[in-house]
Amino acid sequence: MGSPEKSEKAVLRGRFLARRRALSTVDRTTADAALRAALAEVVSMLAKAGSTVAAYAPMNGEPGGADLPDFLLGTGHSVLLPVFRADFDLDWIPFTGALTAGALRGLREPVGEGTREAVGEAALVIVPALAVGADGTRLGRGGGSYDRALARVEPSVPVIALIDDGEFVDTVPGEEHDRSVTGIITPGTGYVALE
Repeated sequence: MGSPEKSEKAVLRGRFLARRRALSTVDRTTADAALRAALAEVVSMLAKAGSTVAAYAPMNGEPGGADLPDFLLGTGHSVLLPVFRADFDLDWIPFTGALTAGALRGLREPVGEGTREAVGEAALVIVPALAVGADGTRLGRGGGSYDRALARVEPSVPVIALIDDGEFVDTVPGEEHDRSVTGIITPGTGYVALE
């Protein structure tokens, strides 16, 4: 039987995923445009021109929209995207414009070779989340992949979660290995620094 904390996380995951599925296509498109507009400002503020930004290719209905990787390339930065490994860790591969079906259903991944350590080169890391607590604790999908990856990122590097309105909450259950995010972006509020 799972721990109460894991059960609480599972309930929260279900609740936030259901809210996302309930968004209309128009509302999702509008929210993604607002997220990208705020993200453009954050990237220019937190990452030097031409530096590397680590991000992700959003799954269907995930904040940021399907064209998030292309949008980030358009900011003039090098972009690293993750590839899911069999051990639930992530390799990071330079994004050159091509994505293919990933190892897990719904994932899109870059084409090429990468390493787990490449994420450590990023000047800014943009991560998915289902919710973020006021202390920066991030609720992910439960595999721990991003927790492993963020352990390779220097503490001084900003880590920003893209979430929907209503997903920035007072508290999120956390575990000792969790790495907090340093900021969030929501469609309605834009960028909020958490440190």
